[in-house]
Amino acid sequence: MRLPPQSGEWITRAKPLDFRFEGRTYTGFEGDSVASALWASDVSVLGHSFKYHRPRGLLSAANHDVNALMQADGIPNVRADATPLSAGMDLRAVNTFGTLERDAGRFLGWFARFLPVGFYYKAFHSKRLFPLWERMFRAMTGLGRVDFAAPRLRTPKRYAFCDVLVVGGGPSGMAAALAAADQGAEVALVDENARLGGSTHGASEQVEQVLAHPRIRVFTDTYAAGYYADHWVPLVEPDRITKMRARAVVVAAGAYEQPAVFRNNDLPGIMLASAAQRLIRRWAVKPAQRVVVLAANADAYHALQDFIEAGIEVAAVVDLRDAVPGDQQSLLVERGIPLHAGHAVAEALPAKGGKRVTGVRIAPMGSLAPAAEIACDGVFMSVGWAPAAPLLYQAGTKMRYDAGVHQFVPDTLPCGVFACGRVNGIHTPDARLLDGKRAGSAAAAHCGCGTAKPVAVPAETASPTYPWPIVPHPKGKNFIDFDEDLQLADLENAIQEGFDNIELMKRYSTVGMGPSQGKHSNMNALRVLARATGSTPGEVGTTTARPFFHPVPMSHLAGRGFTPERRTPMHPLHAAAGAVWMPAGVWQRPEYYAVAGQSREECIEGEVRAVRQGVGLIDVGTLGKLEIRGPQAAEFLERVYISKYAGLKVGMTRYAVMCDEAGVVIDDGVVARLADDHFYFTTTTSGAAQIYRELSRWNTLWKLDCGIVNLTGAMAAMNLAGPQAKAVLAGLTDVDLSFPYLAVREGSVAGVPARLLRVGFVGEWGVEIHVPAEHGAAVWDALMAAGKPHDIRPFGVEAQRLLRLEKGHLIIGQDTDGLTTPGEAALDWAVKMDKPFFVGQRSLQAIAAKPRRQQLVGFMLPAGHASEAPKECHLVIDNGDIAGRVTSVAWSPTLARHIGLAYVQPDMAQGGKAFSIRLSDGSLVTAEVVKTPFYDPDNLRQKEAA
Repeated sequence: MRLPPQSGEWITRAKPLDFRFEGRTYTGFEGDSVASALWASDVSVLGHSFKYHRPRGLLSAANHDVNALMQADGIPNVRADATPLSAGMDLRAVNTFGTLERDAGRFLGWFARFLPVGFYYKAFHSKRLFPLWERMFRAMTGLGRVDFAAPRLRTPKRYAFCDVLVVGGGPSGMAAALAAADQGAEVALVDENARLGGSTHGASEQVEQVLAHPRIRVFTDTYAAGYYADHWVPLVEPDRITKMRARAVVVAAGAYEQPAVFRNNDLPGIMLASAAQRLIRRWAVKPAQRVVVLAANADAYHALQDFIEAGIEVAAVVDLRDAVPGDQQSLLVERGIPLHAGHAVAEALPAKGGKRVTGVRIAPMGSLAPAAEIACDGVFMSVGWAPAAPLLYQAGTKMRYDAGVHQFVPDTLPCGVFACGRVNGIHTPDARLLDGKRAGSAAAAHCGCGTAKPVAVPAETASPTYPWPIVPHPKGKNFIDFDEDLQLADLENAIQEGFDNIELMKRYSTVGMGPSQGKHSNMNALRVLARATGSTPGEVGTTTARPFFHPVPMSHLAGRGFTPERRTPMHPLHAAAGAVWMPAGVWQRPEYYAVAGQSREECIEGEVRAVRQGVGLIDVGTLGKLEIRGPQAAEFLERVYISKYAGLKVGMTRYAVMCDEAGVVIDDGVVARLADDHFYFTTTTSGAAQIYRELSRWNTLWKLDCGIVNLTGAMAAMNLAGPQAKAVLAGLTDVDLSFPYLAVREGSVAGVPARLLRVGFVGEWGVEIHVPAEHGAAVWDALMAAGKPHDIRPFGVEAQRLLRLEKGHLIIGQDTDGLTTPGEAALDWAVKMDKPFFVGQRSLQAIAAKPRRQQLVGFMLPAGHASEAPKECHLVIDNGDIAGRVTSVAWSPTLARHIGLAYVQPDMAQGGKAFSIRLSDGSLVTAEVVKTPFYDPDNLRQKEAA
C-alpha cells in the first residue's frame, strides 16, 4: 500500500526500520508513524474495541484515535497514529484476551442486547451479585497493562516565558505568529504534529517564513495540555514539560473532523477524509484501493482530488446534501464519478470476521430503503467539524452555537485570549489566513507591541458541517462513541430513562469519557439529545472541559525524580565524623555516627551514654527558625499557638503547640522573647516551610502590626547537652551560664554572635546555640575541640529519639497523626481555653464536649523481656479488638527496659494498667501503662548541671 514518492512526504525511504506487531515482523521508514507503517504493510486491523472487542482500524490518524492504542516495549496505550516508528519496536494491541487474531473477548458482541446503556450502574445495585460483577469488570476493563519491569522514564520540567503563545501550527496559527512577531512580540508557536502546516502538511512557504523569523520559537511534536490562570499553559513535549507563562494566548487549535453515524461505521477501512489525506500526503500510504466518499461539505471535494492523484478508484460520492454546488459537481463529471445527492450510507458491509469494509448500502436521507449497493474497501467521510476548543473553555470563554456553520464559536473571550481559524468558525483557506493575522496583531497589541491592525475577515458562505449526519438503523451498530462502543440507541435509551441533561447523559452513558475525551463523539451526542428533547444544540450546550484536554503521560507528571535536598552548614563535618545519613523532610541529617567494629545499635547506645554520662553535641539546624517583630507580635502568637505568650517575660522561652482549624495538632517548637516586640521561635524540621506559609497567610488575613521573617536557612543551630556541657561551654562564651532553665540569652560563642536557649529535649543540662549559618561550622569545631577533654561525642537523630523517649517527649508526626488533638496527645496542660481566641479553639471546645477517642500513654514491657519487642504501629488489643497503636518504642540502655508510647482507649490509660500488643506474627506481648517521664521524673538533671 506504499505510494510512489510524494511531494513533501515525511518519510525517509533511505532509512528502513524493522519492527514487530503481534509477533510478526514488518518494515517501515524513518518518519513513519506506527500506524502508517502498518497500514502501508496492508495491516488494517490495529486493535479491538473496548466493550464488544470489534475489529478496528484507523479513524482519524490525528493523535486522538482510540482505535490505534498499542502496548509498545512495555509502555501502555501508545498512540500508534501519532507515535514515530523506531527500529526494533515490539508492539501489541491492547484490550485483547489473547492475541489480536484470536481474541477471546469477541464473544461479548454476541451479548450486546444484554449490556444496555447504564449496565454497570444497574449491576452494582445488586448487593448479592456485586462481588461477581466487580471481579468480572476488573478483569475485563482497562486498556494497556502496566509493566513493572519497564525502565523508568525521566522527564524534566522547565519554565519559559513569551509575549504571545500561539497554540496550533496550521495556516491560521502561523499567520497569527507572523503578525504578532512582525509587531515586535516574542512569540512561541506550538503544534502537536512533527511538522508545522496543519492541513497543508508542511508544504507551504508560510512554514519557511515562521522557521526563519528571529522572534518566533517553534515547539513541534508538542501539545498545550491545559489552560490555567494568568495565561499559564503546560506544553507537553516528548521528553519534558515546559511550563509556559504568556502575556497573551492565541488559540488556533483548529477543529476535529467528525464521523458520520451509520450501521457498521466502525469497520476497518472506514475513516475520516482528513485521515486518508494524512496517510497520503505525510506518509505516502494508499489508504484503500476503491472507496466511497461520504460528503457533506467542500472539504470532501478538496480531499477527493488527493484521492484521485494517489491512484485511488472513487466508486461514488454519496452527499448528504440535496443540492451540491456546481463547482463540486463538475469535478465528478470530469472524472466520471457517480454522485448520489441527498443520500446517506445506511449500512457498511463487512468482510468475514468484520476485518474490513467490503461495500456499502446507500439510501435517501430520512429513509432506510436501499437505493444501491456499492462495492469498496474504504469509506472516507467528510461531513463536518467540531471546534478544538477545550483551551478556550478552560480559559473562561463563553461560547455560542452559530447555526450558520453549525458549530460552537467564541462569543466572549477573556482578556488576553484570542481565537482564530476553524476554532473561531472560519473554515475557508483565505479567510483563515486573514483571521490569523487579525488575532496575532491584536494579541501583540495587548502585550504593548504596536496597535491592533483592522483586518476584514469574510463570513462563511456555506456551512462546512452537516447538522444531522446520523442514520438510525433497526439493527444498531451505528456507533457514536468509538471509545466506549456507544450506539445511537444507547443515547436514546439514556434520554428516555431521564438523563436528558448533557452532563447527566455523559456520566450515565459514559459518552466522551474514553481516551479521546469526546473529540469524535461529543458533537453527535449533543445533536441526539437536542433532537430528542426538541431543543437546539445551543440550548443543550456542551460538557465541561477540564485540564488535561489531551492525555499526559504519567512519566511527565512525575518528572525526573528530582528530590530537593537541604544540608546544614555542618554537613561536611558530620561526613568526616562518619555520619550515616537519613532524610528528615527535605534535610539530610546524621542518623548516627559509625564507629569501626561496632554495630548500628552499639553506636547509638554509645551516643546515648555520652549524653547521659558526659557530653554530646547534635546539629539541630534543620529546625524551622522564625522571627516576628512589631507592636502586635505577641498578639499574633497568642492567636496561632494554644498557650499564652502576651505575659511571657523578656529573656524567657515557652513550649509552643500549634493546631489547625479542626483542633488537630500540626506543629510544636519553642518561643523565645527577646524584647517586648521581638520573638524568636522554632518549628519542627518537616513543618518549617508549610508553617511559615500558614503564618504568612494568617498575618495577611488578620493585618496585625507585625512582620514575620523565615531564618531557617540563615541560622545554624546545635544542642550541647550532658552533665559536662556547662564545663565545655564555659570557656567559649561571655554568657553567664547560671541563667535558668527555659531562659534565653544573647551573647557570643567562640567569638560568634549567638542566641542561647536553655531548653532540653534529651533530659540533661543543655543549651541550644543559634548562630549565623556562615559561622555554624566554626562554632561546631570550637565546641568539639573544647569538649575533647570531656570525651565529647556527636550524636545523631536515633540517639536523640531514644533520649527524648526516656523523657516521654512526643514527636509531632510520629506520635501524632492527622486527627490527633492536644488532649489525646497528653498536651491538655498547654491548652489555654481562657484566651479570647486561637486557631482551633472553637473546634477544641466542641471536641471537649464529646468522649475522648484515645489517650497517649507511656508503657514498659516486663523486666527481663527477652523475646521479640513491639514495633511502631503495632496494634494494642483489648478483648480481641483493636484498642490503639504503638507510636514509639525502643530498648532503653539507661533504664534497661523496653519503653514506648502508645494510644489506648481512655479507660485503659490509668497507671499500672496492663494491656496487650499484637506483634507481626500475631502473638501478643503484655505491657504496662507507666507515668512519664520514664527517666528523671522530677526533671532535676536538665535544670542544673551536675
